[in-house]
Amino acid sequence: MTTVSYAKTLTKGAKPKKSLLVTLKTHAGRNSSGRITMRHQGGGNKRRYRLVDFKQTKFLGVPAEVDSIQYDPYRTCFIALIKYQTGEFSYVLAPQGLKVGDTVVADETVPLTPGNRMRLGNVPPSFRVYNVEMQPGKGGQLARSAGGSIEVMAHEGIYTTLKMPSGEVRKVLSTCYASLGELSNPEHNLVVIGKAGRSRWLGKRPTVRGNAMNPVDHPHGGGEGKQPRGTRKPKDIWGNITGGKKTRSKTKPSSKFIVKRRPSRLSK
Repeated sequence: MTTVSYAKTLTKGAKPKKSLLVTLKTHAGRNSSGRITMRHQGGGNKRRYRLVDFKQTKFLGVPAEVDSIQYDPYRTCFIALIKYQTGEFSYVLAPQGLKVGDTVVADETVPLTPGNRMRLGNVPPSFRVYNVEMQPGKGGQLARSAGGSIEVMAHEGIYTTLKMPSGEVRKVLSTCYASLGELSNPEHNLVVIGKAGRSRWLGKRPTVRGNAMNPVDHPHGGGEGKQPRGTRKPKDIWGNITGGKKTRSKTKPSSKFIVKRRPSRLSK
C-alpha cells in the first residue's frame, strides 16, 4: 500500500487548534557551528508542531470529550483534540477505536476503556497500554508511535513488570501513569514511499551507499565493480566499529530494572 486511508479515522473538516500550535526551527542536521552532524536531513514540507499533552495530570478526574481525531505531521499515530468540562482544549495521542463524542479521563483508577489514563499499579495484568511514564510525573515516554503498545505482565511490590514491543521485559514504578489501549494507525508500517520525491517531502535527503564511494570517503569504499565491505568489522565513516557492538553502557544505573533483554536479530 502507498497511503493510509484517513477517511475511516480522521474527522472530516477538522482544523488544528491554533492555540496548541508552535513552529519548530529546522536545523537540517547542522549543529551550533553550522557543521553537518546528522547526514541526510533537510528540506521537507512546512509543518507546525502540535503541543501534545503526554502527562494528562493537570485535570485529574475531570472528564473530557473527544472533539476530533486529527493528523499530526510530526508523528506516525493520530492525535485527538479533547475538550475538558472546564472548557480547556488539549491534544492527546489517539488509540485505536477512539471516536468523536467519546469521553476520556485520567485518574488513579478509571474505567478500562481505550483512551483513559491511570496508574500502572491499578492496570490488570495482560492489559495493553501506551504512552507509559518511566518516572512519575515526567510524562509518557514509552510506546508513542503508530500501532504501538506495551503489555502489563505483573505487579511486584512497588514495581510493575512490562513487556516492550521489542521483546524486552523491564520494571517500572507502579505510580507511573499509562494510557489504556493500542495506538492508532497500525497500518503505518505497510506504507511504501514509492518515489524519491516523497522522501524529500518528508525532509529526507539522498543516501549514498558506503561501498559505492571511494576509499578516501568511506571505510567500505573502493574496489573494482561491486565489492563487499573490504574490512573485517563493519565501521561507520569515522572508523568506529558498529556491527554487533553493544551500544548500551554496562554501568548504566537503570540496567537493574531490565528483567530480560530484547532478543537479538540473529536469534529470531
